[in-house]
Amino acid sequence: MESFLGEFLGTMILIILGAGINAGVKLKGTFANNNGDWLLISFGWGMAVTMGVYVAGHLGSNAHLNPAVTISFALFGMFPWNQVLPYLIGQFFGAFVGAGLVIVQFYPHFKVSKNEADGNSVGIFATGPAIKNTLFNFLSEVIATFTFIFVLLSLGDFAAGLKPLVVGFVILAIGMSLGTTTGYAINPARDWGPRLAYTILPVPHRGATNWAYAWIPMVGPIVGGILAAGLFKIV
Repeated sequence: MESFLGEFLGTMILIILGAGINAGVKLKGTFANNNGDWLLISFGWGMAVTMGVYVAGHLGSNAHLNPAVTISFALFGMFPWNQVLPYLIGQFFGAFVGAGLVIVQFYPHFKVSKNEADGNSVGIFATGPAIKNTLFNFLSEVIATFTFIFVLLSLGDFAAGLKPLVVGFVILAIGMSLGTTTGYAINPARDWGPRLAYTILPVPHRGATNWAYAWIPMVGPIVGGILAAGLFKIV
């Protein structure tokens, strides 16, 4: 049975990410279709997660960087509940401050980018759907986060040694495949902290902040994480 489950779930992950890349590149309306920048974006986010994990791990954290990880691990006894709130506060506040520093870094460029056509949009900081469909946008975040956290759990201590680099490559793989539908938040803090920064900080020519969509990158990743942690505990 262990051999069957290993082969079944391993092959499932293989096809989710492999066929997902094909779909993201070939189908109309995805972020990757005819978008030569998508590989750069996916690779950049992968390396961003890697560096964040290294910093957090060095400072004594478990390097979750993601409420979906923290909450799902705690629900299934893999993380102490008394540390959940400090982790969540750190994640959301860190995401907000990080976005604020990006605004400072690129402030002159925001000033000359006068509308969304110039690139000045909440999409710099937060996610949104390539094709708006509430149910399937939600399911996209659930499936992408499930895949991410199930692989993360399979790595063991993912903050040790070279494993943060592996985590970055997992993010890259998800970005190039499942991330092409909703921009793959897979992390409520990564979406809400920067979205709030773009909303309340003095960004020149600020565009719409699309808070009506924001519940999806909040709830979807948490549901996906819980499903992944639950399945991991069962198998």
